Amino acid sequence: MAFGRRRQAEEPEKGPEKGPEVTEEPAEAAEEESAKAESAEGGPWDSEDSFPELQRLDFGALQVPIAPGLGFQVNFEATQVDEEGNPLDGRPVAVLVQYEESAMQLQVFAAPKRSGIWDDVRRETAKDIQEEAQGQTQEGDGPFGAELLAMVPAALTEEVLAEMPKEVREQIPAEFVEQGWAPQIIRFLGVDGPRWFLQAVVQGAAIEDEEQWQVLEDVLRGVVVHRGDAPMPPRELLELKIPKEFSEAGQDGEEEQEGEETFSPFERGPEITEVR
Repeated sequence: MAFGRRRQAEEPEKGPEKGPEVTEEPAEAAEEESAKAESAEGGPWDSEDSFPELQRLDFGALQVPIAPGLGFQVNFEATQVDEEGNPLDGRPVAVLVQYEESAMQLQVFAAPKRSGIWDDVRRETAKDIQEEAQGQTQEGDGPFGAELLAMVPAALTEEVLAEMPKEVREQIPAEFVEQGWAPQIIRFLGVDGPRWFLQAVVQGAAIEDEEQWQVLEDVLRGVVVHRGDAPMPPRELLELKIPKEFSEAGQDGEEEQEGEETFSPFERGPEITEVR
């Protein structure tokens, strides 16, 4: 498949088999030290780790670093609806980080104590994309380990085009508009932590633009996860909350879209107003 720029990691060459007189303990110790060294290079971090002090927004289970040029949004899932299906109440389920023409969605889930779930989630995500969205997927290796790159057809109906900013609409090739859809590239990254799983979904220019991706990668490496001690079934969303900075921004009289809360910690930082 040619749509992805990130190549699958090559399988290391196998060395000669060790004789029975060689014990496994030195190899196991070396692997453990290697894992510790790799973990020390950066996060995401568990709240019990010794992590670097950064200015972060407190979303409850997630603490996300802030930096100039970043915008943030909290997405909600409806928990109550009226007779017409309009949401009456909801809970925060994801944090979105935007930088220029790029966006990264963060979600954190409970996971088993002794095993990660990213391998299973990755396979299930690929299957859903292929069977339900009629898309294509490609596995590869990235800075956080195994990841998934997907191409899905995004609808370009008259309603969708009308809602787009003029400068974005004018950049869409005419053939895509005529056929009514355009290919959309989505990058899925996963990190298995101690009893938690963090998923990052990247869209926009950062798929190809290394400079924009580096900003989002630094954010992801600086995330701190607060799992808590309460027993939870695997794959259940950890509880998120709205940072106090969002409430303070709302008191300034800014109106937010229903089902979304946005905050930009720096004057020139853009805010996400819509996510597809």
